[in-house]
Amino acid sequence: MSDTATQRSRAQAEAADWFARQCRLSITTDELYAFRDWRRDPANAAAFAAVEATWIEAGGLIHDPDIRAATEEALRKHPPRRTSAEAATRSRWLLGLATAGAIVVIGGVLVFQPAPTYETRVGQQRLITLQDGSRVRLNTNSKLVVRYRRDERRVVLARGEAFFEAAHNADRPFVVEADGTRVRAIGTKFDVRRDADLVRVTLLEGRVQVAKLDQPPSATLTPNQQLTVTPKGMSPIRSTDAAEASGWTSGRLIFHQTPLEDAVAEVNRYSSDKLVLEVPVALARTPVSGAFNTGDTQGFVSAVEGGYDLQSSSDADGSVHLRPRAAQPAS
Repeated sequence: MSDTATQRSRAQAEAADWFARQCRLSITTDELYAFRDWRRDPANAAAFAAVEATWIEAGGLIHDPDIRAATEEALRKHPPRRTSAEAATRSRWLLGLATAGAIVVIGGVLVFQPAPTYETRVGQQRLITLQDGSRVRLNTNSKLVVRYRRDERRVVLARGEAFFEAAHNADRPFVVEADGTRVRAIGTKFDVRRDADLVRVTLLEGRVQVAKLDQPPSATLTPNQQLTVTPKGMSPIRSTDAAEASGWTSGRLIFHQTPLEDAVAEVNRYSSDKLVLEVPVALARTPVSGAFNTGDTQGFVSAVEGGYDLQSSSDADGSVHLRPRAAQPAS
């Protein structure tokens, strides 16, 4: 076998392996950097495009518009040159992909693995670099699904919170979808948080347009602005300290005149052992100010015990109850 054929065969095998890794439910940032470096070689890029095409044909997914657009773009940029001998390797590629988990055979039917998906557990954060260089930091208990297309870089925030640093590309806007809300950005930094049926968008740099899905943009945010979207509609734009709202990205929870009950709820997002606030309504709404490390539940408890005359007690399930300190009997 010639050196050229050997190189081509190696590129095909590596392409199948990289494709399998991309289809996993999680992939590390280091792997993404390694993939980007590997794909800079034109031969490797062509081999990867061919694997994508083979996968789509084999899975019968050519009618999916998102997949079709992505594959057409890959083939347009790196058209594979396949000889008759190379065509015979397609079945071996499929076998390698199936073994690695990118394609699963169940009852003789090829089943498509989901789009690249990234998740975090309670108390965990994760930094992701997407294929276009955009960076995403996932907050605690969050899930992100990547659905890039030829004309749009689209991601879906299925739950939780994420901080986005969108790489600039005027021809392919960066779009975040979250529970019926669509956030469109071109080269910017912003935070999107999804809580139950509420989505909150906070802008640090650049500009974003926020709208309900399938509707024209309804609001444009500039730095240090924020709004929320619910099934009933969109809130007015309000000024905010965006650095405070995104303090979690540096491992800090920053409270500024935040009601005690809201501060407790925020601390609970980062721990499986929950705080239970058992105080009068007036005290629950008393404002709290301060900065705490994410996950440092004990530090927060100590601070509010001293500042609000509370006492804590632990239950067998790990929860910590905060109650008003019992009055000391007169001596």
